[in-house]
Amino acid sequence: MSAVSPGLPSRRELTAPFLNAAKTPLEVRVDLGGCVIAVRTGDDALAKELTHYFQEFLSPGGESEIVITALESAPVTLDLPYAAKAPDPGKTKIKEEFCELADGRVVRKRLTGMVFIFGGGDNLVLGPCRENANQVVNFVNNRFIERMLNQGCQLGHAAGVRLCGRGLALAGFSGMGKSTLAMRLMSLGADFVSNDRILASRGAGGVCMRGVPKQPRVNPGTLLNNEDLAWIIDPEKRRELLALPADSLWRLEQKYDALIVDSFGPGKFVLTARMNGLVILNWRRDGGPVLVRAVSLSERPELLAAFMKSTGLFYRAEGPGVGFDRSPAAYAALLSAADVIEIAGGVDFDRAAAVCRDYLETGRISAGG
Repeated sequence: MSAVSPGLPSRRELTAPFLNAAKTPLEVRVDLGGCVIAVRTGDDALAKELTHYFQEFLSPGGESEIVITALESAPVTLDLPYAAKAPDPGKTKIKEEFCELADGRVVRKRLTGMVFIFGGGDNLVLGPCRENANQVVNFVNNRFIERMLNQGCQLGHAAGVRLCGRGLALAGFSGMGKSTLAMRLMSLGADFVSNDRILASRGAGGVCMRGVPKQPRVNPGTLLNNEDLAWIIDPEKRRELLALPADSLWRLEQKYDALIVDSFGPGKFVLTARMNGLVILNWRRDGGPVLVRAVSLSERPELLAAFMKSTGLFYRAEGPGVGFDRSPAAYAALLSAADVIEIAGGVDFDRAAAVCRDYLETGRISAGG
């Protein structure tokens, strides 16, 4: 992150005018395995959207570990010396800019004008929140991620599922289809733990993983090839998509929200599981037969990149000794207590799902059926 510029206001000086004038009679409380996050707002539409999105994780009352205030307004411009965040690898568009304060951080979304001010336990969201409820959802999840990382978890770029009391993380290099594979396993009876981020830690029985309540956002091909999700696309759009060449459908970047409760019923999004294994998708469309093999990350360290995940702008380590070890060695040490399975060769989600289900049911790594 960039250094703090001299003469900047403090976090409290920035937030006080907004908070002093705020009216936030509505509260949505989300319980993430004992970490309760309360979102306070005065906007009824935003409160309803958050209540629907987090419907399986709502908490009726009590104390909150984290409080977020979300204030509906026009796009906000603060007189701050923002620095642009470099795009993620493979991307070119700058989406976010930030300003580092002595006691916090300000992040601004360039496209929407949404502003997030956080640090020292304060969490303020300003801007057109109801039109960008997904960004408020992401901020809730990022507050949870920050809390768990500061308690010693490692951040993994993976989906997670659970079946027969066993858990499996699903990682893959960009565009490999970890969410699609997770949905296939859901259709085979698995519970959903997480879509794109897991928080992993060592316990007495091995590796534990905690999910993040981010609902899947999937491409059209995932919906068309899964009967449990096909209803999300209306019949006319479905016919249009089915008429596309396979290559065009594969490359099509149109994301659809797929709430777990709507497609698979209540109680299927569980957030915690033992992480018995990690599947790394390392295949390609023209790669020939599927290849399944147990691997050692000490011998294949290049595969670690599929699981390691940078924290981004919404993580701050505050206080001495707070934070987590982001080194490849720390990740390798964590994953040494779990089976690591590489699925390479050609793309075949049916075969990969069979391999994963067999592993979850029996603990054996096979070529699949």
